Order: sequence, then C-alpha cells, then structure tokens
Amino acid sequence: MSRLRKKSHREAEVSTDSLNDIMFFLLLFFLILSTMVSPNAIKVNLPNSKANRPIDNSKKPIHLSVTKDRRYFINTKEVNFSDLENVIIEKTQGMAEPTVILHIDKDLLYQDFIDVMQIGDRAKCKMIIATAPANTK
Repeated sequence: MSRLRKKSHREAEVSTDSLNDIMFFLLLFFLILSTMVSPNAIKVNLPNSKANRPIDNSKKPIHLSVTKDRRYFINTKEVNFSDLENVIIEKTQGMAEPTVILHIDKDLLYQDFIDVMQIGDRAKCKMIIATAPANTK
C-alpha cells in the first residue's frame, strides 16, 4: 500500500491592510476638492450677463446670498435680515478692501436689492453682483 500524503489546501486571501489608508486619502481628497469647487453652495437663480472680468478670490471676499424666499446667507451661514449689517461689519473688520459678492435671486424685487446695497454702503464695503454667464451661440 502506498502512502498518500494529504495535500494541505491554502485558502486565497485578499490583503486589506492598506485599504484604510487608501480610503482616508480618498476622503481627504474629495473633502478638499468639494470646498474648492463650490465656495458658495446656496442655490440662487442668478441673472444672466455677458462675461466680464473674473473676481479676484485671493482677497477672500464675503459671499452674501439672498434666496427667492428672502433668506440671507453669509458664506453659507443663515443670518436674519436684522442682524445682516452687524455680521457684515464683523466679517469685514480688519480687511484693507472689504468686498462682498452679492448672489441675489433674479426673481426678487429691486427693493430687496437696494436694501442689501444700502447695508453694504453703510458697512463701507465694495459690493459686486454675481451673475450667471449668458448662453452665447
């Protein structure tokens, strides 16, 4: 009788030791990318205009958004209209050339626009109106 050896079978394994590192770097990459792509995530229906010169974001302007239902956001943080002037003054304190980029819904009344512009004037801020690029053919 011949002796037969029993072959030991090894089961296949997938090494997941570095999976945590890879997932961490992917998460970090997408977090950084998402903040760079959309500095202002409030959805506002902007009026159209022809392309002018781009805004210099190196001066760290403040983004003020006014939605169709008259909700006010400063850099994605909601603010009451009564507190808007104080918050703008606080945010622009110490800036050499305070700049506020105004994202105002095109369906709002002119008076809403004028009210916000007067607040910017009292706060001695340079107000820039954000527009959506016009569809050119």
